[in-house]
Amino acid sequence: MNTREMFQKARHQAGNPFGLRARLTIMVTLEMLFCTMVVFAVSLLLHKVLRFQWEVPLTVESIPIYLVIGGLVTSLLSKVFLKPINELRQAMARVADGDYSVRLDAKSTSKEIMELNTGFNMMAAELSATEILQTDFVSNVSHEFKTPINAIEGYSMLLQDSENLDEDQKQYVEKILYNTNRLSSLVGNILLLSRLENQQIPTNRTRYRLDEQIRQSIVALDPVWEKKDIVFDAELERLEYLGNESMMYHVWDNLIGNAIKFSPDGGTVRIRLAQREEQILFTIENSGAGLSEEAQKHIFDNVYQADSSHRQEGNGLGLALVKRILVIENGRIGVENLPEGGCRFTVTLLSA
Repeated sequence: MNTREMFQKARHQAGNPFGLRARLTIMVTLEMLFCTMVVFAVSLLLHKVLRFQWEVPLTVESIPIYLVIGGLVTSLLSKVFLKPINELRQAMARVADGDYSVRLDAKSTSKEIMELNTGFNMMAAELSATEILQTDFVSNVSHEFKTPINAIEGYSMLLQDSENLDEDQKQYVEKILYNTNRLSSLVGNILLLSRLENQQIPTNRTRYRLDEQIRQSIVALDPVWEKKDIVFDAELERLEYLGNESMMYHVWDNLIGNAIKFSPDGGTVRIRLAQREEQILFTIENSGAGLSEEAQKHIFDNVYQADSSHRQEGNGLGLALVKRILVIENGRIGVENLPEGGCRFTVTLLSA
């Protein structure tokens, strides 16, 4: 039986003939009756057995007892009635975090709770199926793109080496190669992000020098920062880290590449790597313009680009990849503006 059939069945099936409203009304009535009986018994005990006389009406003297007994009974009843609501709240929080595997027990003595839990399970199942379909579609289409892109890139490189092209034609070939490389990078990032979205635990973990890896990333981007005359101010403490070395390269390449991209010509990029108790802190600052509040909220979203003037230099997936990799590595990343201008990205990793 699928979730839709279960939902339809829940609408016509109930383990209790009374709904939540009727049951709550009955319980409150019984509570009032119980409190009245307790108050009467206590009053009788005080007046008859203990010979204790109050010079106040019975209604007034029974108020404290009503409050105590009623408060205790109401507290117990609220736990029973609010338990399924709390379970639903917790399940919805997990769905909001991207966990579509959560399910609630659809068996209940209350028709309303049965319908509510069944409807939630149906929603979670549909969301899970949609996510799987979307992920598979993106992965398959992206993979199919790679073959024609590689063919275009190969033929363009052959044309570039030809001596029979005039200057205009050479520029056209260069533009084809440039945009082919951008498209190839986009497809590669989509495939990598699609694979990482379905990965929950780190794999292929090795112990390696984290400071050396960051230095290698800086050296690899040498043509880019030399062209802009960027100055690096780097203080990297000698540290070893246990993690996926190939995945962490994407983190440093993206963060350092973005710092270079958004720094003005002749600007400074500051990098720090240090051990802080059981954590490893990496910070990178650029000397460009800061980020707006809206940009800071969405900077790690897929295909989001805070500065449209640099749209031709990237595809907006870099920081989404960085965040996903760090989640898998049990790390985190944050961003903040600097008072003197520019922004700072902070990566926190667990030292092993």
